[in-house]
Amino acid sequence: MNIVLLGPPGAGKGTQAERMVEAYGVPQISTGDIFRANLKAGTPLGLEARKYMDAGDLVPDELVERIVFDRLGEPDASSGFILDGFPRSIHQAEALDSHLKRESGPLDLVVNIDVDPEILVGRLTGRRMCKDCAGITHVLSEPKAAQGVCGECGGELYQRKDDNEETVRNRLEVYKAETEPLIDYYRPSGKMATIDGSVSPDEVFEEVKAAMDSAGVSK
Repeated sequence: MNIVLLGPPGAGKGTQAERMVEAYGVPQISTGDIFRANLKAGTPLGLEARKYMDAGDLVPDELVERIVFDRLGEPDASSGFILDGFPRSIHQAEALDSHLKRESGPLDLVVNIDVDPEILVGRLTGRRMCKDCAGITHVLSEPKAAQGVCGECGGELYQRKDDNEETVRNRLEVYKAETEPLIDYYRPSGKMATIDGSVSPDEVFEEVKAAMDSAGVSK
């Protein structure tokens, strides 16, 4: 099964990907994880990417694609994958289509998790991290978090710089400009399922499973 997860920052793609991995037994492939692994291992692709990152430049689409396709060639992805964070642009989507046509067959399903932007702002600006245990919590779901105290270990909580409102709104605008066009790109294929991500993670996952069943994707 070849699956792509779409959705803006804070939509819950990572949470749903973890559940899909457990339920369907195929790997979650996150661009962030791939980049960190390549950089840590000092692979030729990682070293090439570092040149752009150290210069403060965006890593070009072509290099991102090479890194992702290299990961798709690993044995654990031979029976399928869940792509989280890729593609991010029409160029990357077209490159993915071409790669899959050559290598492993087309996408089975594109899951688009849709959430109102104002809900996303509330989700992302309310996140807090613990300085001691590195746990992540939210001021709306954990009573102690509103007082800056970790409910797990009692440590001090802090807000990441990229979770302040100005940065969050900028991230959402970047998504709207660069990645949201993928919805129109994939819609004509008839393989895209749009799911309401404003409800609970359990409810979202039930809709994900229903979309998988409708698409004929099985374990």
